[in-house]
Amino acid sequence: MATATSTLPAALETRLAYNFKLWLKEAKYEYLKNLRLRTYSVSVVVFPVMFYILFGLILGRHGDGPIRAATYLMATYATFGIMGASLFGTAAGLAAERGLGWFEVKRSSPMPPAAYFAAKIIMSVIFSAQVVLLLMLLGVTLGGVKLSLVCAVKLLAILLAGSLPFCAMGLALGYFVGPNSAPAAINLIYLPMSFCSGLWVPLMFLPRIMRQLGEILPPYHLSQLALGVVGAGNAEPGLKHWEVLIGFTLICLGIARIGYQRDEGKTYG
Repeated sequence: MATATSTLPAALETRLAYNFKLWLKEAKYEYLKNLRLRTYSVSVVVFPVMFYILFGLILGRHGDGPIRAATYLMATYATFGIMGASLFGTAAGLAAERGLGWFEVKRSSPMPPAAYFAAKIIMSVIFSAQVVLLLMLLGVTLGGVKLSLVCAVKLLAILLAGSLPFCAMGLALGYFVGPNSAPAAINLIYLPMSFCSGLWVPLMFLPRIMRQLGEILPPYHLSQLALGVVGAGNAEPGLKHWEVLIGFTLICLGIARIGYQRDEGKTYG
């Protein structure tokens, strides 16, 4: 009896270690796949960096005031960048692989289904980190942004945690758009949402109706958390922003679950 009892935890530990290795390996190859896919790896990095250089470092270099444009836009374009990396990394990839039947191939293998989704999320978070670090480097070296090491780490942590709601949104979209229409559908949501949330132009300069719309959108709440780190946030408590982001994540995961069950019913029903 003692032998059987001692064997059970050992077997569980071995199983967990095996699953962990599968998750890491799946995440590694998902990252390498997207790194080699230039339409993803280049675009998700180049667009926020290009906009930041143009509006934050070139056009905004003569700005004055308590918060310079380079500082403000570093936080908002970092939010814009992690949205792109998260949405295109999950939604476009999932929609394409569903259309090609690759997900069914994965389901027939011994790989745990959760590892497939976790790999896409981990890959998106890694690319998000690259975008944020590059923008911070440009801001500090070329934009005169004053950012301590503690603030830089805090900003990076907030933005990477904030990428998870958009990964969840990407999973939901990936189940309800086709492989050919996915990029267009993502852009139709991603770009207007970014603009209305004040990521390109500060919310105060937008028409009143757009300001009211922007204040209920998830990117606005994440950008306010990021702006709070650099001293440019509003007076709203941070907990309110996190509550909105968590609620948005749960809603998107629920929609993704419906899509997953629908696909399972079609395939295995």
